[in-house]
Amino acid sequence: MTSKIIKSTERGQITLPKQWRSQFNTDNFLLKIVSNKIIITPVTINDLENEEIIFDADRDNKGKGIGLNEMLEMLKQIDNE
Repeated sequence: MTSKIIKSTERGQITLPKQWRSQFNTDNFLLKIVSNKIIITPVTINDLENEEIIFDADRDNKGKGIGLNEMLEMLKQIDNE
């Protein structure tokens, strides 16, 4: 499976298919907006040395995630900086 249409929840969250997640030895993913696309790349913490972590659920939200729309807004703000 190389592509799949996924519907977001009411809170704007999406779930990566287990079959995809299990291919990588990480539960961390780097999100980037390129033109009108969201690029999701699996990463390990060591890979993040040169990247800015914009949201850490434990650090920023008492362990709770955020919705897709909120994440997109964060990425747009960074893109505009």
